[in-house]
Amino acid sequence: MSQLCYNRGCGQRFDPGSNTEESCTYHPGVPVFHDALKGWSCCKRRTTDFSDFLNIVGCTKGFHNGEKPPEPVKPDVKTTSERKDLVDLKPKFQEHIIRARKPLDAIKRPSPDEPMASLQLNVSASLKQALDKLKLSENEVKKEEESDEVKIGMPCNNGGCTKRFEGPQSLEEMCTYHPGVPIFHEGMKYWSCCKSKTSDFNTFLSQEGCTTGIHMWTKNNTGKKAVPCRHDWHQTGGEVTISIYAKNSIPDCSHVEANSTVLNIHVVFEGDKEFHHSVILWGVIDVKRSYVNMTATKVELTLKKAEPMLWANLELPISKTQLKPKADIADQE
Repeated sequence: MSQLCYNRGCGQRFDPGSNTEESCTYHPGVPVFHDALKGWSCCKRRTTDFSDFLNIVGCTKGFHNGEKPPEPVKPDVKTTSERKDLVDLKPKFQEHIIRARKPLDAIKRPSPDEPMASLQLNVSASLKQALDKLKLSENEVKKEEESDEVKIGMPCNNGGCTKRFEGPQSLEEMCTYHPGVPIFHEGMKYWSCCKSKTSDFNTFLSQEGCTTGIHMWTKNNTGKKAVPCRHDWHQTGGEVTISIYAKNSIPDCSHVEANSTVLNIHVVFEGDKEFHHSVILWGVIDVKRSYVNMTATKVELTLKKAEPMLWANLELPISKTQLKPKADIADQE
């Protein structure tokens, strides 16, 4: 009876009776994710694409390993008196915001149709160094991918598939893969399409696909793709800071434009990903004094407030009264 090999980078099934020192090709090291580059600690190959990382051929020969590694022990979450103190402080902080905030009706809002102006982009030294490294890595990958010819031993580019091209017969095989994207959140690892969660990276790599289809032996280059990106905001009395957690953003392809009440964000990062976001701001900003800092790990927008006050939210909610004029115009027409 065949068993699943749990060596990193293998994931193949094997017959214990014919298991030899040359049967398994695997990575004895651990996965390394740094500055958007992905690879293994045991070899030098690096890539920015997660599918390419999963398909990096092992650098060591040995026996297949049928023993599943133990799940790492999760630390106990302790409830302390300090946590209770923070809960007690939360209503007081909210009460402080309510007292300091001006009524929305008292704010004289400029027209949202004001001309837009581009905010100044400041590029950090860490981002410049990361982009230089990224260009070197991309050049190495391009040399290997100059030809679209499918060769014996080439891996399938579908997520979660471990099959390799063995000849014309491989074109007729069905592919079992994950159509979603890998998600790493709070120590858990899973695919967005089936959400079978695990804390062990090796178990995550060996998860069988949830969809069947055709093998993708050549990489599908479709240009840039719009993706969601985690972002949050915080404020002081005089400014609002918006953090967009986009690694290795490209300054030449990114821009942020704004007027007093509207903000348009366009960030290109990690080579082929782009993030779009438009915001109708709750308050009024001074565009000339606002700016953008771009680092290797995030893009940070600093918006100077036109008047010192605390905002109730980042975005202005659209009320029914704001929608009435449009409805009246439609009735008249």
